[in-house]
Amino acid sequence: MLVSPHNAPPAREPRGARLTPVVQRTRQQQRWLPVLVLPLAGLVGSACTSSGGSVRAEAPSTPATVAVSPLPASSLDATTTSPVTVTTVPATEAPTTLAPTTTAAPTTTEAPTTTAAPTTTLPPNVEIVGASPVPIEAVGARDGEATRVVQDRLLQLGFWHAGSDGKYGHTTKQAVMAFQKFLGLNATGEVDQTTADYLTYYTERGHGTADTGDLIEVDKAKQLLFVVRGGKTLWVINASTGSEVPYEEENKKEPGKIETGDSVTPIGLWKVTRQREEGWWEGDLGEIYRPKYFRGGVAVHGSNNIPNYPASHGCVRVSVSAMDFIWAFDLMPLKTTVWVHGAIPGAAV
Repeated sequence: MLVSPHNAPPAREPRGARLTPVVQRTRQQQRWLPVLVLPLAGLVGSACTSSGGSVRAEAPSTPATVAVSPLPASSLDATTTSPVTVTTVPATEAPTTLAPTTTAAPTTTEAPTTTAAPTTTLPPNVEIVGASPVPIEAVGARDGEATRVVQDRLLQLGFWHAGSDGKYGHTTKQAVMAFQKFLGLNATGEVDQTTADYLTYYTERGHGTADTGDLIEVDKAKQLLFVVRGGKTLWVINASTGSEVPYEEENKKEPGKIETGDSVTPIGLWKVTRQREEGWWEGDLGEIYRPKYFRGGVAVHGSNNIPNYPASHGCVRVSVSAMDFIWAFDLMPLKTTVWVHGAIPGAAV
């Protein structure tokens, strides 16, 4: 219902009361009331239909302020109750920044460190004996208690000699030379400081390449002979194979007859086919001791000269004492496999 000055009932004033300036101004402004109310009614109707229940709940407050304000208070309320603020909810921003922290999972790729396990598996021909319980002295070629300790250590590491007696004899020198050849040291046959250190700290028994079967293995590259049983090296023995230098010499048994050859110890798998058990024998090119032949006239035999290099006409030389040891323990009976491999030091590849 619209209110105008023409149909409004006259206001009653209390007796003795004076109109305050505020009331006077209000009455003066009543003449403008129809103009202000019409737009307000339209504004209130449109706000209810477009803004929903939140605006309708505030609508009753607007008529109380219309009579005292030249501007409709509801127009300000409508702007402050606008639902614009619902679009600024910050909660949706959190997942976009926190989710990448789950990428820390790739740290589980450290699992491959378990591949260290294969280090616990050794080749079947390797046996660990550990370091020496006492430091090995650099005895050179002297006799004495320190030399006995060297001899014990050589036997523990699998390098054959005649026994630990504290005397630096021929077989001890041969065993030291074999140890030096095996590790690629300067093969002097004497225990210098470098050799003593290796004797102290080296942990494996000497072994050849063969890891199965019973055989005699000859490594031309190392100039060593290995006695192998069940794929394990029992003993390492110093040796000297063919020099591979062609020769032309007089036959020792038939003067005037010339022998020629290439001084090569043949590579391959062979068998012991014949042997001579009794002492020294006069061969075509010199004396040989208790030979065991594995290919024609090529044999493993004892000799008084086993240097640290290939020196024979093609046979495999070992010391006389080593050859007696081979015979005594039947380490190379007839039909034994003999495996010769490798290239002599300094040979053209």
